[in-house]
Amino acid sequence: MTIMQARLKDAMKLAMKSREKVRLGTIRLILSAIKQREVDERIVLDDQQVIVVLDKMLKQRRESIRQYRDASRDDLAAVEEAEVLVIQEFLPQELTEEEISDLVKSAIADSSASSIKDMGKVMAILKPAMQGRADMAVVSTKIKAMLAT
Repeated sequence: MTIMQARLKDAMKLAMKSREKVRLGTIRLILSAIKQREVDERIVLDDQQVIVVLDKMLKQRRESIRQYRDASRDDLAAVEEAEVLVIQEFLPQELTEEEISDLVKSAIADSSASSIKDMGKVMAILKPAMQGRADMAVVSTKIKAMLAT
């Protein structure tokens, strides 16, 4: 069991004891997603792979929130937002806008990117460093803006 999985199981026990239904449910969803990926791929996930699972779950929740808001279903959006907060607790600290910009500039320089066609090279450099620490859609927008100038 990895450090992340141990943290999740400890948090689940605490949520059970303190009767926090939303937190408990979200942690169970996380553990279930991790277990599902382990079974599907017949591997044991390391901490980095657990972060990838959490990042995917976070992205799904953000998309759901946007769709619920568009449909004027604020009650469902609130449930998703509560889950986002729990998921974020287990991800590394998010990067600031300035840190993201610095990393993007560095990656553009390292890959010698000069146009939008080189975006894949830049993303390949950035993705491992930013996984779980930044919304990759925001990063993609920053890369496009910097390469367009």
